[in-house]
This record gives sequence, C-alpha cells and structure tokens, in this order.
Amino acid sequence: MSAGLPLPPEHPPHRPAHLVGDGALLDVAEAIAADWAAIGVRGSFLARDIDTGEQLGFDAGVPLPLASVVKVPLALVVLDRIAAGELDAARAVTVDPATSSVGPTGLAAFRYPATVAVGDLLHLMLTVSDNAAADTLFGLVPAAEADARLRSWGCGELRVRHRMNRMYECAAGAAGKDFSLALELAVRDERSGRHTIETLDPARANAGTAAALVDLLQRVWRDEISRPPATAELRRLMGAQVFTHRLSSELRADTLRVSGKTGTFLHLRHEVGVVEAGSGHRVAIAALTRCDRRAGLAPDIDLAIGTAARDAFEALRR
Repeated sequence: MSAGLPLPPEHPPHRPAHLVGDGALLDVAEAIAADWAAIGVRGSFLARDIDTGEQLGFDAGVPLPLASVVKVPLALVVLDRIAAGELDAARAVTVDPATSSVGPTGLAAFRYPATVAVGDLLHLMLTVSDNAAADTLFGLVPAAEADARLRSWGCGELRVRHRMNRMYECAAGAAGKDFSLALELAVRDERSGRHTIETLDPARANAGTAAALVDLLQRVWRDEISRPPATAELRRLMGAQVFTHRLSSELRADTLRVSGKTGTFLHLRHEVGVVEAGSGHRVAIAALTRCDRRAGLAPDIDLAIGTAARDAFEALRR
C-alpha cells in the first residue's frame, strides 16, 4: 500500500465557469453545481429536452477523459458498419483472457477463451461495461477509424484515441500494481493540472464534453446520425444497462425509462443517458465528474449524479 503522497492545497469549492439555462432552469443548474461542490466534486453537467432544445447545466464545453463512456460512440461506429453491410453482427470472434483487457465484468473476468459474436460483444460492452468486449471491437474498428467516422458526422469534440486497456497500462506505468497510489496520483494531478497518468489528460485520452455527448444522444434518439437500424440498436442496448446506481438511482418508476452508460476510472465517475417518460418527454443527460478526494468507492457522488438527473428532468418537463 502507498504511504500517501503530499498533495497541493485543497481547491476552494468549485464554481462553474459557465452556467446554462434561463430563469428557473438556471436556478436548478446553480443548485446542482452547489451540491456537487459541497461533496468535493468538480465536473460538467448538461440536460436537454430532446424535442424542445431547452437545457440546463454548467461547464458543458470542458473536455474531460471519458473512461467507459467512450463505448457509446464506439458502439455507434460499429453498428453503423453493421448496418452498412461492412461487418457481420454474427461474425464469431475468440477472446483469450491471457491477452485481453483488465476489468471486473464480462469477458474481462473470464479465465478461459470464449468465442462470441460481434453483436454479443456490443451487448456485453454496453450492458455490463465489458472492457475485453470493447477492446475486441477496437480490434475490428481501430480507434483512429472510429475517431475519423465521428468527425465525418460532425462530432469533432468527441475524440477516440486508444483502447480501453490503455488506461490501465498508463496507470500501471505510473504506479506499478498499486491502484491506491494511482488514485492518489489522479487526485494530486487534478489539483495541480499536470497529468502523470497519460489517459487522464484530455489532450491524449479518449475525451469529450458534456455538450458533445448530449448532442450525440439527441441525434441518436432522433435518428439524425448514422443509419436508423444502427441508432435503434444503440437505443436498445443502452436501455439494457444493468447499472442503476448513478443516473437512474433517483428516477426509478414504472412510467420512466432510463437508457445509459456509466464510466469509472480512478477519480472519474460519469454517466450519460436519456430519460423517457410515458408522457413523451425525452431528456438527454451527461454528467461527468472528477473527485477532489481519495475515494475508491463514493456512493455519495453516485447519488449526487442521480439527484442532479432527477432535478434536471423534473425541471425540463414542467
């Protein structure tokens, strides 16, 4: 275990540089920002009514590392290739745990080789955030190709630069096998602005802004990007995510459907998704957070994301 690193002085409570919203919506954005600051969270938040364009949030144009949220644009690029007939969803791929990616779920947790269809790799990647499934798909659609396709769609603020396992390789390069030391480095570097772990640097990581992610979700839900079979399948897969501890934690009701994707790495806790009500209201949300304290587990931050999603959704559907 690490003996602990000297840290720069604590940040003062974070005040967003740019708030989004009008009237009462601005008040909601300010309240969410204050709630996050009170528990030592810095980050970006944006919620937008998909059909009216009304929105609220703060610092939505700040690029941040995406962690597993990058699996959403990757999935869309793969699904686009399937819809175009360039890739077969039934194609079988063998994944060997001895050479696959680090992660606690899905194929990444397997001990023996498994053969899985491309369509099922997409399912594992989005529903249980399987890193091995994601990196197997990166083997079929390299990061540079995914990045170029996103730019061709006008999604230039979303950058896909590396496989998922690159995050762990960079953390190990900086901290060896001591994950607690890597977490300390992430928190220290967050305060200093200098990134010891390369994949925490937005200029070198898979990165994006809350605004770009909400734009992407809005276009997916309105079938305004890629091809309708691809966007329909992405919506279905995001609706099957098994994790409910963030975005949907305060939005559990028979009349609501939450389709989302989490992202977690060291001090990063994110989720993006769409909340749909039986009344027809549809709100796209991106919550990207960075913790100012050491915390391998932070249920208070997860709950703060859920509370922000609930408050924003209620404000936008009034």
